[in-house]
Amino acid sequence: MKNNYKLIIIFGIISIISAFILWHKNNSVQSANSAHFWSMQSIDTVKYSRDPARQYINDPSYDTTIDAQVKVIASTGATYVAIGTPYDKEFVPFLARWVASARKYGLNVWFRGNFSGWEGWFDYPNITRAQHEQMLKQFILDNGNLFQDGDIFTSCTECENGGPGDPRQTGDTTGHRQFLIDEYQIGRNAFAQIGKNVATNYFPMNADVAKLIMDPATTQALGGLVVIDHYVPTPENLNQGVNDLAQSSGGKVVLGEFGAPIPDLQGNLTEQQQADWINSSLALLINNKNLVGLNYWTSFGGSTELWNDDKSPRLAVGVVKKYFAPNIHTGKIVNEVGQPISGATVTSSETTVNSDSNGQFYLPFIGNSVKANVGAAGYYSIGIVSTGKQQSVILKSKAETMFFKLQKLLFNLTKIL
Repeated sequence: MKNNYKLIIIFGIISIISAFILWHKNNSVQSANSAHFWSMQSIDTVKYSRDPARQYINDPSYDTTIDAQVKVIASTGATYVAIGTPYDKEFVPFLARWVASARKYGLNVWFRGNFSGWEGWFDYPNITRAQHEQMLKQFILDNGNLFQDGDIFTSCTECENGGPGDPRQTGDTTGHRQFLIDEYQIGRNAFAQIGKNVATNYFPMNADVAKLIMDPATTQALGGLVVIDHYVPTPENLNQGVNDLAQSSGGKVVLGEFGAPIPDLQGNLTEQQQADWINSSLALLINNKNLVGLNYWTSFGGSTELWNDDKSPRLAVGVVKKYFAPNIHTGKIVNEVGQPISGATVTSSETTVNSDSNGQFYLPFIGNSVKANVGAAGYYSIGIVSTGKQQSVILKSKAETMFFKLQKLLFNLTKIL
């Protein structure tokens, strides 16, 4: 009879453990899929989502082009697609077609358009700052179905190119700063009103404009974020530009646009040279703690394109995918009695991640293996090496109480039995 009870207890324990492992595995897959070097990884479509908008607005066959482009963008591991369609009522149906394709392939949208009157797109009459603010609020309230939680909405892309003009020429630094802050708050309030969690503090601008406009006070008022559309001769210039701006603004940086080749900057690169330039840039940027997101410009069209006109991928596509969809090392951090340790840090040469409430962590890495250091408050740090397989990491406590020593004893006895 005693043996039967023992078997029942053992079977019960095994059943509970098995159920936990299955639950844990399912949750691990979901979390691992969200592990990236940057919180926002985007590829731009402006050459096809804005420039020909009027031409194809009533052409349903263009949906094939939209679908094909968004599909290959999603295949790189991008988490966002940047759409440049204007926000005027005329273009909303065209914008909705791009958004629908993004949702089909599981992408969030970075709305990188503007109202056409700001820069005079499509022969629209010029609008003032006050008109822009009124139109912004109304557009969000009228088109809530376009948005989902996690999207990014830029109300005024490269704002210095329209309206009253570039503050570097007009001298209206104060007015330009206040306009961006007002637009941020108006957008924020409008999205709150429709119950959508959409970021509105992404204002892409020329890097020289950012140096003038984004002082620490303005950066703080815009949620601590600076977004620059930045083209430079070398990967080192790109990386240094991020650091310089982070230091002068006190904020984190997003590369709203970057890419190569721009012939005036890098020359006429071959396909291999383009891939090498992008690889060198991303290899530097994954180590840059000041960079939180980036948008490659552009997918199709222009000298920096990732895909040729016949939709065939250039060599650079594989490079982007390597960094947008990296290898993932998964593991669980526990103490010596098997209790999960939350908030532990796992630091590699490329990035740092933290363990969740279950002790689980997901570390992105480039290459065949990764070395990392694992540490937590009150525990001794240890080094690990992984090729990407699931790994349990046991940390030893620096100060063991009598109660913990008893726990260890019982834990070890249980393993023996």
